[in-house]
Amino acid sequence: MQLVFARGTAEAPGVGGIGQSYVDVLRTQLGPRTLDVYPVNYPASSAFGDRIQFARTVIDGIRDAAIKVQDTAANCPDTQVVLGGFSQGAVVAGYVTAAEIPEQIPAEYREFIPEPMPEEVADHVAAVVLIGMPSDQFMRDIGAPPVVIGPSYVDKTLKLCAPDDTICNGAPAGGPSFAHNVYGVNGMVGEAAAFVIERL
Repeated sequence: MQLVFARGTAEAPGVGGIGQSYVDVLRTQLGPRTLDVYPVNYPASSAFGDRIQFARTVIDGIRDAAIKVQDTAANCPDTQVVLGGFSQGAVVAGYVTAAEIPEQIPAEYREFIPEPMPEEVADHVAAVVLIGMPSDQFMRDIGAPPVVIGPSYVDKTLKLCAPDDTICNGAPAGGPSFAHNVYGVNGMVGEAAAFVIERL
């Protein structure tokens, strides 16, 4: 299994703390199956006030994740891919599944947006797990288009949001609440791992 995971805002390069908790639980549940982990290579910038800079960091993540997913599908067609991310990384992963470039993107910027992945790539993606993904309200508040999961991925996508997590529960954009940072210990990474295992 190939896990492609994007870390959250301002986390050090790698899969991040929540991502590592998720990986650890996955390893305990996979049994004899192998797990390769690919941390999406992108800045995970916290510059929400600079819309251009924030757009660049997300676009970098979309491009890097999509390339890895497509390369795996092309070169290792029997390998099942699991795509995911935490917080800003969940936005990246969600956008990767999109069937089209969001209509909210101005025409003059569309050339900088990676093209959606070919539809047949979805056949190689077993599951998509989005942990603490910023809500549509949050995305509107920071001037970003909402994440629309592509039709080929909807039935294999799990969105996890802790009830008091103000990043994903529909509260206005602002700093994260305590609940945003406890997915590694609140049982939800276990829920994510179980969702993945059921679909392999």
